[in-house]
Amino acid sequence: QLKLVESGGGLVQPGGSLKLSCAVSGFTLDYYAVGWFRQAPGKEREGVSCSSSGGNTNYSDSVKGRFTVSRDNAKSTVYLQMNSLKPEDTAVYYCAALNGFSCLEAPISWGKGTQVTVSS
Repeated sequence: QLKLVESGGGLVQPGGSLKLSCAVSGFTLDYYAVGWFRQAPGKEREGVSCSSSGGNTNYSDSVKGRFTVSRDNAKSTVYLQMNSLKPEDTAVYYCAALNGFSCLEAPISWGKGTQVTVSS
């Protein structure tokens, strides 16, 4: 059974940084792409970033240059380093295992999310 657990969320001031972790179990991370998504109050869930099994990464325009996704397959963990945070980054952040190697695949399993709040 694929399981993903996010951690690292919290309250941070504008301009600050947070590092989210997505610990996976029940599957070998080496063979799966993992995506980060977020959902702000009253808005639809949106894709933020993705790490393919081959090491390719991509980012939404709204976070490009500020967020960095990485993975440690030996630790079965994917990370999202978030810098220069803005109030509009406030959302529940989710990680999801995708149905294969590529970031073009659809999500097949989701974590429960971690809250990120950017406010002074």
